[in-house]
Amino acid sequence: MRVLFFFRLLVRHLWPRHPTLLTALWVLVQLVYLRKFHGPHFANDSFRYLEYAANIAERGYFEPGHNLRYVLYPLFQSLWLWLGAGWWGIVLGQMAVSALATRAVYQGTRRLAEGRPEAAALATLLFIVWPDIQQFNVFLLTESLFISLVALSFGAFTRVRHGGRKDWALLLLLLALTSLARPNGFMVGLAAGLAGLNVLRQRRDSRPWRAALLLLVLCSALLWQALNHQLATYYLMDTYQRGELIFRYQLWAVHQAEPLNMPPPGTGPAARVLYFAFHNPIYLGRLMLGKLFVFISYLKPHYSLAHRLVGVAVLWPAYLLAVLGARRATIWRPARVFLASIFLLQTAIIMLTVDDWDVRFLAPVLVVVFVLAALELTARWRSHTATSRRVNTANAK
Repeated sequence: MRVLFFFRLLVRHLWPRHPTLLTALWVLVQLVYLRKFHGPHFANDSFRYLEYAANIAERGYFEPGHNLRYVLYPLFQSLWLWLGAGWWGIVLGQMAVSALATRAVYQGTRRLAEGRPEAAALATLLFIVWPDIQQFNVFLLTESLFISLVALSFGAFTRVRHGGRKDWALLLLLLALTSLARPNGFMVGLAAGLAGLNVLRQRRDSRPWRAALLLLVLCSALLWQALNHQLATYYLMDTYQRGELIFRYQLWAVHQAEPLNMPPPGTGPAARVLYFAFHNPIYLGRLMLGKLFVFISYLKPHYSLAHRLVGVAVLWPAYLLAVLGARRATIWRPARVFLASIFLLQTAIIMLTVDDWDVRFLAPVLVVVFVLAALELTARWRSHTATSRRVNTANAK
C-alpha cells in the first residue's frame, strides 16, 4: 500500500509537467537509437533511395516505374544532399518531422478527448516508447517520413472540425504528401474520403450523399485505371503461387493442395487478382487469413521471444481497446471513421500483397491503434472514477 501511495503521489506531482517530460523522453529516445545504430543507419533499400536522391540533387532526374511511387522520400533526401548535410542532415531532418508528428499526436488526441490531457499523454507516450516506431528516425528508409506523415495527417484531420480554410488546406497538403511517400500512401487520403462520405450519409438531406455516390459511379472507369496503375509494378501472382505470407520467407507459407488456376496472359493487374480469387477462392482465403495473422499478431519469426511477448502483452489488448474506442459515440464520429479506415485499408493491402519480415508495414498505422486505445481506456477510467465518487458520496451521507 505504501508503494501504491508513493506512486500516486509521484504521478500527482509530475502530472502538471507531463508535456515537458514527454518532450525530454522523446529526445532521450532519439539519442538512444543514435547510439544504438552509431548514427545514421544504412539498411535494406537505403542504397536505392540514396542513389535516387543523388540523381535528383545532381541532375534533377526522377526515375520512372516503381521507384516513382516513393518519390517524396528521395526528394526529401536530395534536399539535404544538395545542402551538403549528407546522411546526418537526412536523419536530423527526419527527427525534426518526427517531433512535429509527435506533437500532432498529442494535440489531435486531446482535441478528440474534448481538451482533457490524459488520453493525449498516453497515446503520445506509446508513440514515443514503442520500439518499432522511433527507431526508424535513424534509418535511411521511407518509414520515418511515412510514419510522421500519417501522424501529421491525423493531427490535421482533427483540426478541420472547428477549423477554417487554412486547416483544410493543411489537411489536403498532408494527404497529398502522404500519398507520395509510399505506394500505399493513398490509403490515408482514401480514409479521409470515407470519413467525408460517412458525414454526408449521416445528414438529413440525402441529396449530397446521393450526388457523391453518383460521382463515384461516373468515375468508376478512372478508379479502375488508378487501381491498375497501383498494381502494375507488383508481381502478385508470383507471391500467390509461392504461397508467401512474408516476402521471400518460405518457412511460413501456404501450400496448395491442387494446381492453381492462373489468369491468362495479357490480363490486366486488377483483373488478374479478380480472376485468381474467383478460380482459387479457398487457397486465396487461406493465404489472406495467414497474412492477416502475421500482420497484426506481432509474432514475426525473426523476432526474439522477449520482443514477441512485449507485442502480445501491449498490442493485443490495445487492439481490443481500439475496436471499442472506434465504437464509442462520445468520440467525434468522422475521426473514428478516419482512424479505423486507415488501419483497415492497410490491413487489406497487406492481405492482398505480402507482409515483410519486420513490422515496417504495421508501424505506420500503430498510431491509429494507440490513439483509439488511449481514448477508450481513459474514458473507462473516468467513468470508473466518477462511479466511485458517487458511491463514496452516497456512503458518506
